[in-house]
Amino acid sequence: MNTLEVRGLSYRYADGTAALQDVSFSLAEGERVGLLGPNGAGKSTLLLHLNGLLPERPAAEPAVRVFGTPVAAPHLETIRAQVGLLFQDPDDQLFCPTVWEDVAFGPQQWGLRGAALAARVSEALAQVGLAGFEERLPHHLSRGEKRRVCLAGLLACDARVLALDEPTSELDPRGRRELMALLARLPIAQIIATHDLEFVVESCPRALVLDHGQIVADGPTADLLNDEALMLAHGLERPHILRHRHPH
Repeated sequence: MNTLEVRGLSYRYADGTAALQDVSFSLAEGERVGLLGPNGAGKSTLLLHLNGLLPERPAAEPAVRVFGTPVAAPHLETIRAQVGLLFQDPDDQLFCPTVWEDVAFGPQQWGLRGAALAARVSEALAQVGLAGFEERLPHHLSRGEKRRVCLAGLLACDARVLALDEPTSELDPRGRRELMALLARLPIAQIIATHDLEFVVESCPRALVLDHGQIVADGPTADLLNDEALMLAHGLERPHILRHRHPH
């Protein structure tokens, strides 16, 4: 069974503009996929559909399924724990006084308490390389550390799919490398919307290209990003990392 299945997903903004048009793709267990496209292509809008934050009123025929379960009203609580959404700005996601409280917030909503909660928080922080950060204040952390705290919060909820919106934006080279290594270690399915094409080449074996709300290409990352005509037609460019690689 696919981890995530999107079939014929369409969405219009309140003003009538088509944001997504007949989008279909699936994500296998443990697969890491890059979601590429110019600004305004619909990438963030697509991610918000994956755990039911959009549409505002759930559709009669849900177009998204997670482990076979439709993303629809009766299942939203479970699905939001399973599909962890990492926002582009970590400050939109961090709102507690300490790192511990931020990471504990989700599992507390699912009823975890006491030693089980403490163990879950410690394990999630260790997974993202922030063991010992429990008492730190989120607003004193670097951008990369904040993003890892957000990730720990998703992992503490036992997320089985990660939907990441521009996870490398505004990170310095070390923060970016650390994040790449961290995502590579996580054995769960990931869909990563990003303008960082070098990151996609290094981290995502498969890529989707979205433009004007439609998927215009879906295939092996190196093949798509090496296709100069495809890249230019959709506001992208062939990344330098591929220019220096010899064809097989």
